[in-house]
Amino acid sequence: MLAVDVVKRGGERPSESFERIKLERSIRAALLSVRTPDGQAEDTARRVTDIVEQWLAEHSEVTSYDIRLRASGALEQLHPDAAYLYKHHKVIM
Repeated sequence: MLAVDVVKRGGERPSESFERIKLERSIRAALLSVRTPDGQAEDTARRVTDIVEQWLAEHSEVTSYDIRLRASGALEQLHPDAAYLYKHHKVIM
């Protein structure tokens, strides 16, 4: 388990520890929203989360925005439509 503090958007809420499962679930939700088959969505979310965790290993504190950019960049290589949705979900919703 990584010991990384995640500073929430705008710094208005207290930081929290990075939780792999939260990232993986949000990526999977974006993939499912663009009709990716469930098994493929799980595998892709796991791969993207692995990539983000490798990057996080070099940091003790990051912003939630930093994580979103890293994840969407990794997802872009695997599923561009889901990456767009994931990166812009606060604007779209």
